[in-house]
Amino acid sequence: MAETRANISTLDPVWQTICEEAQQAIRDEPLIGGFVHASLLHHPTMERALAYRFALKLSSNDMSEQILREIAEEVYTSAPDIVQMARADLMAVYDRDPACHRYLQPMLYFKGFQALQAYRIGHWLWNHDRRDMSYFVQMRVSEVFGVDIHPAAKMGRGVMIDHAHSIVIGETAVVGDNVSMLHSVTLGGTGKQDGDRHPKIDEGVLIGAGAKVLGNIRVGRCSRIAAGSVVLQDVPCCTTVAGVPARVVGEAGCAQPSVNMDHLVNE
Repeated sequence: MAETRANISTLDPVWQTICEEAQQAIRDEPLIGGFVHASLLHHPTMERALAYRFALKLSSNDMSEQILREIAEEVYTSAPDIVQMARADLMAVYDRDPACHRYLQPMLYFKGFQALQAYRIGHWLWNHDRRDMSYFVQMRVSEVFGVDIHPAAKMGRGVMIDHAHSIVIGETAVVGDNVSMLHSVTLGGTGKQDGDRHPKIDEGVLIGAGAKVLGNIRVGRCSRIAAGSVVLQDVPCCTTVAGVPARVVGEAGCAQPSVNMDHLVNE
């Protein structure tokens, strides 16, 4: 098994790096050895480790860890692209979060990354008409991580949700690739109307802490939403909006706001 794991990790440089970091973490702090082995080093691949963490965190008296792990492994086997999305999300956190110094940190400690990976499993279940199980996943993600993403919402790859507390993303919301958002962001509807009622966030957008984007509106690519803003109208590409209600206060300030992570607004 050890030789097999080494061969697989050599073909997967991201997973190889995570395993090397895990071994170093145990050398630095032997007391976490059992935790790190169970979460990472006991698994031959990244998807197996993700399935383990998903099941461990979301299991309860209502649903056993074994059942949830089997569901996650089924999803990853049926849809390998979901694991590639996880890798893109992991790289996004590592590249954009100055508090992230190792690849293993999101896997073990960051609830934004873990909640997003759990959502991706729930989204697959939703798209395969397993609606009640997808609702169960949504419920447990909300209870455990404080992140409430409807399983029908569409999330791109390379998404970073920093801190992640009190994130709410509605049923018909769409979030593009390489988006970054901070805690207490809401992508919500207005009123009681059914149908397509939630925001569409284009690629490369940066959404500041506490921002509320409401209604079936579009936030153009590579734009910025300042912290605490309430956005009720479309946002043009490559601009910065701020205020309650939000208005355009200038250009985005750089080509990739979601990567640059500069939240300062200079009117």
